[in-house]
Amino acid sequence: MDLRNPQHAQVSVVVIGHDDAPHITGAVRSALAQGPVVREVLAVDDGSTDGSPDLLDALAAREPRLRVLRRADNSGGCGTPRNDGLAAASAPYALFLDSDDLLPPRAAALLLAAAREQRAEVAAGLCVRRELPHGPDRPWQPRLYAPPAAPAVLDHPSERPELTRDTLCVNKLYRTDFLREHDVRFPEGRFPYEDFVFTARVLAAGPRLALIPDPVYLWQVRRDAARLSISLDRAGIDNWRARTDAHRTAVEVLRTAGEHALARASRAAFLDLGLRMYARELDRRTPEYRRQWWAHTRSYLGTFDPDELSPADRPGRLLARVLLAAPQPQDLPRLRELASRPARLLPPHARDPDATPVWSNELPVPLDRLAARPLRTLPLTVSAQLRPRLRGTTLRLRLHEFYGRVARAEPVRAEAEFVERRTGRVGARCPAGFRSGPDDAAPDDRTWTADATVPLRRLGAGTWDLRVLLRFADGTERLTSAHATDGPGLLRRRALPSAGRGLRLVQPYATHSGSLALRIALGPRGALGVLRRRLVRLLEPRRRP
Repeated sequence: MDLRNPQHAQVSVVVIGHDDAPHITGAVRSALAQGPVVREVLAVDDGSTDGSPDLLDALAAREPRLRVLRRADNSGGCGTPRNDGLAAASAPYALFLDSDDLLPPRAAALLLAAAREQRAEVAAGLCVRRELPHGPDRPWQPRLYAPPAAPAVLDHPSERPELTRDTLCVNKLYRTDFLREHDVRFPEGRFPYEDFVFTARVLAAGPRLALIPDPVYLWQVRRDAARLSISLDRAGIDNWRARTDAHRTAVEVLRTAGEHALARASRAAFLDLGLRMYARELDRRTPEYRRQWWAHTRSYLGTFDPDELSPADRPGRLLARVLLAAPQPQDLPRLRELASRPARLLPPHARDPDATPVWSNELPVPLDRLAARPLRTLPLTVSAQLRPRLRGTTLRLRLHEFYGRVARAEPVRAEAEFVERRTGRVGARCPAGFRSGPDDAAPDDRTWTADATVPLRRLGAGTWDLRVLLRFADGTERLTSAHATDGPGLLRRRALPSAGRGLRLVQPYATHSGSLALRIALGPRGALGVLRRRLVRLLEPRRRP
């Protein structure tokens, strides 16, 4: 297919925006830059009052492929303007773009080629999530789109139920007639997480799908924006209620269409993605938020079928069963660590009177199926302490027993890696051998300790995440993060001399999921930057439910 031929201008790109003047022109230009495959760009302004319409009109005066659609009043959500754009689309295929995101070069051409060559009603590719201003870039649901999963052609979505994990509508090209024939639309008005329902309606219609491994969408995450996106503005309980309501509606759409395998997969995705993400943040919320979140979550989990929650052999399912067993919020630090990625199950590792592994003595949720999983998938806990000192920085790792599985495998070595968060680059590797803990420790309380020296000179300014590769005598390897051990003087900033820079500020800290990470600032300018950011965090209004 010659994509340079005008007859192949077969894509309408629908760009939606509301009061997003700083970014809307960049999004539209990225759509126009897709080249001759794009017949038109439909910019739907959803009642903006910040000058966005004037910017779009000025751009449309120079670009004949750009059509500006205006809504007199703001609809309150993303669904209505997308429906408006879809109704006005004249090309055989449609692609959606939000005003604060971008289309990578050739995204439309790659999706169109896949859709036409495979006679697919939907073509989907990789979405890349970029943390601004400096990264990192992380692929969204890469297992669906990385080889050997893609390229792939599916005659029906039920051939790969895990497609329900990708609820985004923006990394996909749709045949316009297919959406219209099946009346697939977004929920109207203020309906957060509208793409959950839209995607379920698409899957329920049974399209032929083409999956490609190429990046086709750049999702730009701005955590310091004055108005946070729906996916980031999670401080209020209404956000969680909206997410569960949207998920409930999506599951009902699939069940009504007879797609029960997809509905079950959607339930599993909710436990592994949404539930774990919100649970990681729970101990940072107010007591009132926790109470409301706990009650609402238990009510929603009560609608799950028993086989969707049992056995508790995966972190999301175990998390759900613990919630259902506890009438009030409890064990929040352990739940946070269980919800982290990779999951960690902090001690104590309790047993019931029959010696069956359980969550705790107070909540005897059985863990026997979890404890029987392969060692490389167990939620092993490594605790870590980092002590920056003038004469050398020491990292102490402590590996905890897990119902006898660690002792049987015999831990031999640990290799600590400090990974730059922005780029994913490994700055330093620190190997160390394990030594066992006291012989008189109870079997389930046994630990193994490894000490490593961290060469701080190899780590530049920035944020460094700690990863630990565990090696066992039986040949098993397990890559995990480390739980940040708190205590007097452990998680505080230290100023150390630095050759050539004069000063190095080093701060070990616990991430939102409880993992140990490291911030480093170099020189007086770096120190001033740290102090400035600290002051901004202290002075800015705190978001609370």
